Amino acid sequence: MAIDKEEVDAVIVGMGWTGAILAKELTEAGLRVVGLERGPDRDTQPAFSYPRVVDELEGSVHRRYLQSLSQETVTIRHGIRDTAHPYRQMGSFKPGTGVGGAGEHWSGCNFRPLPEDLKLKTMLVERFGQNFIPEDMTIQDFPVTYDELEPFFDKFEYVGGISGKAGNIKGVLQEGGNPFEGPRSRDYALPPQKEFLGSEMFRKAATELGWNPYPIPSANLSGPYVNPYGCQMGPCNFCGFCSDYGCLNYSKSTPNACIMPALRQEQLFELRANAHVLKVNLDSTGKKAVGVTYMDAQGREVNQPAGMVILCAFSLYNVHLMLLSGIGQPYDPETGEGVVGKNYAYQNLNRLTMFFDKDVQANGFIGTGGSGHTMDDFNGKQLDASESGFVGGGIVWARQPGAGPVRGISVPSGTPGWGTAWKQAVTDNFRHQYYFEVQGACMSYRDAYLDLDPTYKDGFGRPLLRMTFNWHDNEIKASQYFVDRGKQLVDVLNPLSFTGDAKTPGTKYNTTQYQSTHAVGGAIMGDNPKDSAINRYLQTWDVPNVFAVGANAFPQNNGYNPTGLLGGLAYWAANNIREIYLKNPGQPMVDA
Repeated sequence: MAIDKEEVDAVIVGMGWTGAILAKELTEAGLRVVGLERGPDRDTQPAFSYPRVVDELEGSVHRRYLQSLSQETVTIRHGIRDTAHPYRQMGSFKPGTGVGGAGEHWSGCNFRPLPEDLKLKTMLVERFGQNFIPEDMTIQDFPVTYDELEPFFDKFEYVGGISGKAGNIKGVLQEGGNPFEGPRSRDYALPPQKEFLGSEMFRKAATELGWNPYPIPSANLSGPYVNPYGCQMGPCNFCGFCSDYGCLNYSKSTPNACIMPALRQEQLFELRANAHVLKVNLDSTGKKAVGVTYMDAQGREVNQPAGMVILCAFSLYNVHLMLLSGIGQPYDPETGEGVVGKNYAYQNLNRLTMFFDKDVQANGFIGTGGSGHTMDDFNGKQLDASESGFVGGGIVWARQPGAGPVRGISVPSGTPGWGTAWKQAVTDNFRHQYYFEVQGACMSYRDAYLDLDPTYKDGFGRPLLRMTFNWHDNEIKASQYFVDRGKQLVDVLNPLSFTGDAKTPGTKYNTTQYQSTHAVGGAIMGDNPKDSAINRYLQTWDVPNVFAVGANAFPQNNGYNPTGLLGGLAYWAANNIREIYLKNPGQPMVDA
């Protein structure tokens, strides 16, 4: 028999970035909030204490900080006529688990979207006409504007202590920043992070080619900082253990360092770790949520009644819970009807690694996850899609998150995979290489979607989430275009050799190779319940006291990492819950 808990004002599913933000904002508004996290409770100490946290075998092979795929995973297939198979080993993307979620083990690149990213379809139609958009492409505008979200981007950046250089403050261009960005109200919380050699060389080569490089907005702090919640942080020490790891030094912007220390002191907040939410419970009408059911650490089923349910899990699992709970009509790619599962999208990534002689000391074992240089000369409206032949921009960047023997050491093409020759190549090249990456947008398509798998079930007996996704010609063309831009930079620097190629026609999505954890869409936001699952406030259309706050809201993915937009949307949703929803709870929100 299930255990019944006392009703609370709000229950939050998932305690990563969005869950921590919503919990802090709503408790400040006087609501009693329970946060449910499927993984363990984690804090900087002792969870990320030295030396355990910098164990490559534990972090990058045994995946200590990531979701256990033995209990819950997804199935994946390329096309709607294919058979999907379970994702059994971490490869293409890395969902987190435990307090902090994916915001605990991320690298730290924290971009805002360009204003035109939020009105992509409108921009394309106005510039090139409706017929320019491929027939099977299902891109949509976001139902919010950059100007509406700007105060919330700013708030997220100051909570995180983001290090960077503004390019546009209140319409005035700033030297050294991104000249193409939208106007911001003030500069970043901290100045840019120190440069490493690869970043310096990128900046010089891009400038020589007439492009406009600028420092990557970094969640790896460039100095000591106290954020608006009173959380204290320290400068990054370049240990090289950002990606896949929590930060031992309070130097990476994470929910654990930036919000949880203050949230844990809120008397109206209760955290329950190892609480795996199974479904959202609806009343007899199906139009109102009455709480959630979860499995606790002892394997007991628990009902948590709540006046409001806020889904803040990893984007894929927000969609999964909506499908399992009967919230919204599931998407059907054959008819185009339905909205939940629609417009799944990913990120388009390739790498170019350069090898130099021993006079070039790149020292790749030193690293900071989100720092370096990039440029927007081929992103947003700077890209002429009629000339490039594809929709959606992207960036080229230089980053150095840190390398090591377990995570893998790049060697020149033609090197044997083992033995004396391989060892010699590692010795000759480890400290004398760096890489550039090209990261492109990923559009949404009629045949790229999420639904419930008809065959496979998870450890709780629920159907697994099924992902149908493959690369389309548009993204393959984009890959080739941006790799060519990267090669222009390589030509300026003239290394001894380099490795890396673009996707080619017919390239299939490969789940065994890490590409990014930037999975978006599936429960997208919009102005119309016929083509979106949630409204502009991230409130579900069909069950107004359920919100889905995550990258699931993106109608497609732009060329940037999603975290800055994700954080801004979370603060936007929280603000509107406080200012609009709580005045008329349980009803669809309209502008005040």
